[in-house]
Parts: sequence; C-alpha cells; structure tokens
Amino acid sequence: MKQIIALIILVFNFQFAHAQEPDVLNQIGGRIKNIGGGTSGSKDTIGFVHRDDKKDSISITYKYLDSIRGIPFDSSINDFDKYFTVPSSYIYLGNNGAAAYSLIYKPSAKPGWDAGFHAFDIYRYTLEESKFYKTNKPFTQLSYQLASGKEQVIRALHTQNPRPNLGFGFDYRLVSAPGFFTNQNTNHKSYRLFGNYQGKRKRYAAFMILVGNTIKSSENGGIRSDSSLSDPNLKKRFSIKVNLGNENNSEFTPFSSTIITGNVYKDFTFFVRQTYDIGKKDSIAVNDSTTEYLFYPKLRVQHSFTYNTYNYLYRDNKADSAIYKNWYDTIVKYGPDSFFVKEKWSVMSNDITLLQFPDTKNPGQFISAGVKFENIKGESITGTRNLYNFIIHGEYRNKTRNKLWDILAKGEFYVNGFNTGDYSAYATIARHINNKLGDIRLFFKNVNRTPSFIFDNASGFNFNNPGRTKKENIISFGADAGNRFINLGFKNHIITNLAYFSDYYHTAQSSKIINLLQIYASKKIKLTKRWNLYADVTFQQTDGSAPVKVPLLFTRTRFAYEGVFFKNLNLSTGLEARYFTPFESYNYSPVMGQFTPQDTFKLKNLPDISAFFHFRIKSFSAFIRAENLNTVSFSNGFGFTNNNFAAPHYATQGFILRFGIRWAFVN
Repeated sequence: MKQIIALIILVFNFQFAHAQEPDVLNQIGGRIKNIGGGTSGSKDTIGFVHRDDKKDSISITYKYLDSIRGIPFDSSINDFDKYFTVPSSYIYLGNNGAAAYSLIYKPSAKPGWDAGFHAFDIYRYTLEESKFYKTNKPFTQLSYQLASGKEQVIRALHTQNPRPNLGFGFDYRLVSAPGFFTNQNTNHKSYRLFGNYQGKRKRYAAFMILVGNTIKSSENGGIRSDSSLSDPNLKKRFSIKVNLGNENNSEFTPFSSTIITGNVYKDFTFFVRQTYDIGKKDSIAVNDSTTEYLFYPKLRVQHSFTYNTYNYLYRDNKADSAIYKNWYDTIVKYGPDSFFVKEKWSVMSNDITLLQFPDTKNPGQFISAGVKFENIKGESITGTRNLYNFIIHGEYRNKTRNKLWDILAKGEFYVNGFNTGDYSAYATIARHINNKLGDIRLFFKNVNRTPSFIFDNASGFNFNNPGRTKKENIISFGADAGNRFINLGFKNHIITNLAYFSDYYHTAQSSKIINLLQIYASKKIKLTKRWNLYADVTFQQTDGSAPVKVPLLFTRTRFAYEGVFFKNLNLSTGLEARYFTPFESYNYSPVMGQFTPQDTFKLKNLPDISAFFHFRIKSFSAFIRAENLNTVSFSNGFGFTNNNFAAPHYATQGFILRFGIRWAFVN
C-alpha cells in the first residue's frame, strides 16, 4: 500500500514540476528582459504574462480492449452513480463495500470455468472494463469521498501518451468503511496498470494490463432482532446484537482492516496481447523532415496471454458453535481459527486469432477466427484439481464507414475439457436513423454453461451437496432505442436449469423454465430553463415461485436545478429518490458469499430520499449529499432510526452526510 501511495505522489509531483518549469523560466526571463531594458526605448516596467486557459485544455478519449470506437472522457456532475462505488440499481447489506446484488436482474451469461463468488463484483476492477486512453497531455485525476461513520473512498487515475504511439497509466481505488453495526467493516483495494504501444510503421502493436483486487468484508449475519432498531436505548447501532462477531473488537484504519469474522477475496490478472498486421502501407510527408506512416491491414495475427489467480477465504476466529450448527450443520472447534473455508485457483490461457479485413480502409469491418487453450489448477480442503479447456471462437463485425450500421455476430464453443459443450452465441444489429430519431438496436444471446464450480461437490465451499451437472441455458433477446427525447427498450430472459443456493448451504437446480421480462425507459424532462427532471423506470415480471427474485417496479427520479453560473460554475442541486415495489428479497449466506432465495420475508422499504449539491469549477468537482432522509423518526424523540432493509435482518444505514471532491490536473 505504501509503495502505491508513494508512486502516485511521485508521478503527480514529477508531472506538475515538469509542466510548470518552462512557464516559470519563460516568465522570469521575460521580466528580467523588461527590467534591464533590451533596447534604448524600453521602459522600466515589469511585464505580466496573461494566463491562457487554452494551455490547460486537453483532448482525451478512451477505448476498451476489443472496441473500435473512441469514447469521450465524461466530466458531468448530474449523476452520482458516476462517483459512487455502488450503482443506484443495486442494494447492498448496510455498508459501502458489503455484499450487493442488482435489483434489475442480470443473468450470469458467460460460458466456461467460473469459481462462483460474485457478491462483491461491483467493487472489483476487471480486465473487460479496462480502458486505454488517448490524450494530448498527461492527465491526472484525484478523488476523495468522506461520509458519516468514517467511510472513505480514495481514487487516483493517471494516464499519458509521451509519444503518439505509446500510452500508459494506472488506476487505484480504496473503499474503507467501519459500518454502523457491529462487525460490519469493509476494506477494498483495487489497482490497474495499463499500457499500449504501436510500432513506427503501424504493423506491430502490443497491449498490457495488470489488475489486482483485495476484498475484505466482515460478516455479522444480520441483527438478531429487528425490533431492537426501535429501542430508544439502542440509537447507537453498535449496541445492537448481531448474529456473528459480537465479541470482535479489531482496530479499524482506512488503509488496513483486520477481518476476524468474514470474507477475504483476492484476485490478480496479468494480460498481454501482441498483434502483427499484413497489408498495404502508405505515408504522408508532413514537411521536409517529418513523415507520417500509414498502414491499412488486410490480415492480422493476434496472440493473447492471460494469467489469473483467485483466492477465496472465509474465517471466524471466534465462532459461535450454535450458529454454525443451526445454519450450516457444521461442528466448529474452539480457539484461534476455529472455523475457516478456503479455495485457491490459477488459470492460464493462450489465444491465437486471425483477423481478416475485407475493406482496406475500414478497420471496423473484419472477420476473425481463433483457438484458445486454458490450464486450470485448484486447491481446497478436498484436494488439488488440474483441469483444462480447448475453445474455438469466431466473430464478424461491420461498422460501416458512413456510421449508419453496426453489425456484430460472435460465438465460442468449448470443444474439449472440463467445460465441454459450453458455448455462447451473440448477435446484434444497430442502425442510426437520423439525429432526431437517434439509434435503434436489436440483440440476441444464447449461452450454455456449466454451473459455477461452487456447485461442484469437489468445491471446499460445497458442504456435502450432490454435484449439479446439468448445464444452465440462458436465452436473452430484446431491443432498445435512444434519442434526445427518450431512451427505452425491453429484454426477455429464458433460463433453464438455473443452479442456486436454496438456503445457507444447500444447493439446488431449477426444474422449471424461468421466464423474465424487463421493460425499461429513461427520460430527461426540461421543466423550466433551470429545472430538470430525470426519470428511470424498469418493469420486471417473472413467476413468483422462481428462484429469481426481483421487484415488479424499480424507479429512480432526480429533480435538479442546473446550469452554468458566473461563467465557470457548473451546478446541479436538488432531490433524488429511489423506490422499488415490495418483493421477497434474497437472504444472504456469509460463509458461501451467496444470495439465496426465500419466501418468508417481504421487503417493504420506504423510498430512499437524498438531497444533493453538486458543482464543478473548471477541472474541480465537488458534491455534498444528505442521504437516507426517509429514515427520520419521531416515535422515540427525533432521530434517523426508521431504517430500511436490504435482506432479512440486514438493516441499511440511517442518515448519512457525504462529501467528496474530484480534481483533474493537466500536466
């Protein structure tokens, strides 16, 4: 941790000093010249240099690894989802950094090997979400958030292109929160290093990404009695008894947190891709001494190497034998490390792909075919497992040069190995109609996948359950349309043989076909010159007996006063509300790290209401938020004690005052 902080400070100081040095020297030289008088007609006056704001301007875009479109950097301030670690469509277990699930259902639609631990995915950096930036100047962005209960979020981003064909940078984030209830502290650290290079003749290119995540989350199993929330003597929530970890009194610091009872997940990814193109070369003479080389590929050879490690640990050094016997039918010993479960995995893959470009001057049109080989090694209490997969894959992409059509069809098939028979097929077609009617897109996806390894009886986290061997099949299709007036669409998911945990440790597989329909819309309504209403609505419908639990209606509304004042003050302030209809929400299994369906508790929350004040002055942004105003109560004197719930016995926070800043530096 200390090395990462030192690296961030060193890079920032170096870039700042390097950027300021020429201006300082030029200004000093200019003043000396004016004071000393270079000519007989000069006056003894000091010349002040007028600040040029254009020197602080920057052109910055980014691309994802397999994308072909540059995306502008977003500095808007009207949506808090772009600041906060937990999207508004998710519900989390009462503390920033705790396990979370989406209120808008998203099926696990990825074939191949998967460990099965996804309750903390929203806090992780991933390879798929990694960005490669293109900027004309070194760029640094620092963010800091502070909230009630000593909650903190720190983020640092730096990227630069020292040469047109070379770019690199890093991204770091810390999420740290002690929580409002006993044994609820979280501490997550994530980092990402990235770089890309293209040869002078534009034939060779290389990409490199390193990603690491450390997830630490204490687990208290929820409060013992929901009625204790209304006890006037228990307004300090640390006094309320919880199911796990009541005796834990570990010292909490933002950069280090000891987990006595809870989960510690760690993962690391090293990725490198190299490409070499065969095609038509060209060049443009910029001037007598400079030549810009061009290259139009016809055939590309691409090799990708990926190495992943995953470590999953649940431990309880002060285990309550009655709880573990009742919840997990497990006998625990007394003393240090009285109960723990752990599993370790490593996955190494090599992928060789050929890409052919039919249209020489359109890199957005190509056909690809490739093979991939995976070596998988697992270690747990049940022993060591050595697995492999052999996969073939292909893709067709055509983003037309007139930018009207975007067609994509791709698929992969697991020919042999542990996941033999797994496959995915995906197709989408998009059309830009015009500036008024916007874009429309149709999509289809079919995935056949082996249930995650946690459902295998060889997993250390599978407590005497039979292996779930029937393959899950997910079919998703739909359409969406977006323009400057409204965005709307629908999705339909058809799921067969869904594997899930039916309670704290028993596994099951659905014998019925699950059909889930989703209709969604979002719109910005301009009420007056300054007042705007942002509305997001999602309707979901499925069989009530299905193991998939969703609210019928989810809404998020923002009522904001917005505009630019005093030339540079960009302001957005108002009220925000989130509401979803009552539904039988998931329970949570702390040891397994899984959300499990249940039918004895119905989640009936009041709307989550927040007041916000966001603003930006040039490259400096800040926000102040008063959250969970809906928890106010006068039943036992004034206080914010009318807590909402996230799951059975998991109460969410009361009133939270949140403050944050984000500052960008152009070096």
